[in-house]
Amino acid sequence: KYGLIKVAREEADRLNHLISNLLDESRLEAGAVILSRQPLEIRDLVTGALEQLSSRASSRPVNFDIPEEIQFITVDFGLIVQALANVLDNAIKYSPDGSPIEVQARSQNGDIVIKIADQGIGIPEQDFQKIFDKFYRIKRPHNVPGSGLGLAISKGIIEAHGGSIKALRGPNGGTTIEIILPAGPGNEGVSHG
Repeated sequence: KYGLIKVAREEADRLNHLISNLLDESRLEAGAVILSRQPLEIRDLVTGALEQLSSRASSRPVNFDIPEEIQFITVDFGLIVQALANVLDNAIKYSPDGSPIEVQARSQNGDIVIKIADQGIGIPEQDFQKIFDKFYRIKRPHNVPGSGLGLAISKGIIEAHGGSIKALRGPNGGTTIEIILPAGPGNEGVSHG
């Protein structure tokens, strides 16, 4: 009896998550997202995203490489946390338990570049451009759950901020997601490079 209730609860949560994602995607496509920008610490944004993933992220060491001079970025907290959570969720789903996730931030030509790297199975060459498409899912491995909306939503959120997102092959295997966002107020005078 309790097993059936647990399964029903998990399915209800999964459907709720799917409907929420569909609504988010339709709002982004319609340009109906209003940004509430404020200067925020990059580390706080990543930590907020990890907290959203709760138990799934608890087994993963996350290594931060964020120079002192570029700790802040002016963005919408809730939206960027959601975008980062979707990227981190994929990094966790497609890499071995206990393997570290690397979060790096750099300043580049007035923008902030955030890279999230995993040590997972990597992305097949033909999938690199497609992973940000709605409902597109990598064909392997077959047991990874998801709707194929997470990275499409992340792309919409990043682009609503005037930024861009792309996937790169990681230096040690796995995948690196590179997010470029305008630094915004509070990051002027940052040394570039």
